[in-house]
Amino acid sequence: MEQIGASRCFGGSQQRFRHHSAVLNCAMTFSVYLPPQAEQAAVPVLTWLSGLTCTDENFVAKSGAQRYAAEYGMALLVPDTSPRGEGVPGDPAGGWDFGLGAGFYVNATQAPWSDHYRMYDYVCDELPALVGENPALDMTRQSISGHSMGGHGALTVALKNPGRFRSVSAFSPICAPSECPWGHKALGNYLGMDRARWAEHDASLLLAKAQERLPILIDQGAADPFLDEQLKPELLRTAARAARYPIQLRIQPGYDHSYFFVSSFIGEHLAFHAEHLRD
Repeated sequence: MEQIGASRCFGGSQQRFRHHSAVLNCAMTFSVYLPPQAEQAAVPVLTWLSGLTCTDENFVAKSGAQRYAAEYGMALLVPDTSPRGEGVPGDPAGGWDFGLGAGFYVNATQAPWSDHYRMYDYVCDELPALVGENPALDMTRQSISGHSMGGHGALTVALKNPGRFRSVSAFSPICAPSECPWGHKALGNYLGMDRARWAEHDASLLLAKAQERLPILIDQGAADPFLDEQLKPELLRTAARAARYPIQLRIQPGYDHSYFFVSSFIGEHLAFHAEHLRD
């Protein structure tokens, strides 16, 4: 693992690393924010999963989350959104909603994607094991959050890994990828056309068989241009009611899909996670 960047930030350190991923079969970058408290004792970890077209840098540069992470003594772990590099296939049609920058946090089973696109295993296993070697990180206290495609990733990863996380939150998540064009394209290409496999990565369907009741906070902008066609939070709300799974789903008037929205409420999300990450 090679450190390729470090900057002082709110008394802590914003760092960036490159490493070879055996799971993804390529070089990967990720970012970590260590709050000032990490100099004295191990701190809990919030993993952030970013959305379509993003890298590990969008969140750390645009969200303003470090201010709150420093206040609450919380590390931020931010992976990239897909495998990268020579030989990693993108969208054959040149689209931005599939392939490079759009790994959807699943393990692809279909060629040619299956050689590299195993973001589920990367986020759940390889990256936590790698950063867990740092004694400043308390991997027994983890929460997870994300935006858009990353909100989908945060919800599904948390629901599929009972006992791993203390809490989960999301901004503008793709709530039902089995029922929207982004999801049809990504899941159809990565996993094939067996919709039973899609259901394994659909938060609105996973709620019905959830083994625990994690605290869930979701914020969705009412002026989001993707709200009705792609995100479909009403399907998640309906599924939660049917499963008697308590969630906080807040519709925020006037807000869109951008990082202006994320930065407006990121402090509340980190406060939410801080409450559940206490010893």
